[in-house]
Amino acid sequence: MANILLVLVSISLAVIAQLCMKNGMNAFGSFQINQIIFKIIPMLLNPWVMAGFILFGISSIFWLAVLSRMDLSFAYPMVSLAYIAVAIASIIFFKESVTLIRWAGIIVICFGVFLISRS
Repeated sequence: MANILLVLVSISLAVIAQLCMKNGMNAFGSFQINQIIFKIIPMLLNPWVMAGFILFGISSIFWLAVLSRMDLSFAYPMVSLAYIAVAIASIIFFKESVTLIRWAGIIVICFGVFLISRS
């Protein structure tokens, strides 16, 4: 049970990190990829983007604990649970529209995770 809790903490932190970075980039605005060299410093200085990177770092520390305790072939597919959390959070926080085909893909992924968890 403690192992699954570690996985869930790591995944949750990674999801929150994604939400922070998306929020930061929404505030930053859109840009062309050929402008990235000029935009990288202002992007990284955005507090939401910074928070996202910090949360990813903390998530990685929990993930290292997971890797020390569980088979990678069992633990890594669990990371796909983040797809569900990100889709739901994107609807709630960013008012994104998640299409039926995206939900179908997420359901297929979840079924795969369920099968792996039964092993």
